[in-house]
Amino acid sequence: MPGFNTEIKRLAAVFHVQTQDVGPSARCVESLIYKSGRLLSSRKADYTSSLGSPNLPARVREIMEEQHNGILREIAEGRFDHFLTPEERRSIPDEG
Repeated sequence: MPGFNTEIKRLAAVFHVQTQDVGPSARCVESLIYKSGRLLSSRKADYTSSLGSPNLPARVREIMEEQHNGILREIAEGRFDHFLTPEERRSIPDEG
C-alpha cells in the first residue's frame, strides 16, 4: 500500500512528513517527521487488533490517514516550533 509524503511550511521552515504501513510482520503504521533532512520525531500506531479482519487494508489506510493528518495539524498549530532555528523563530508573530 502506498504511503503519504507531505511537505508543510510552518513560518520560515519546511517540514516533511512521511507515513507508511511498515507491514503485517511489524503490524504498525509509522510516521517520520523531518526538517532540513534531519529526522525529528517518529510515531507508530499498532494495528495488531485488526489483523485477520476482512477489511484490514481499509483499516490500515484509515490509521495512516488519521496519523498523517494529525501530525500535519500539530505542525500547523506550532507543536513542533521547538525545532525551529532562531532565524525561523523570528517570523513568529508577537502575541499581546
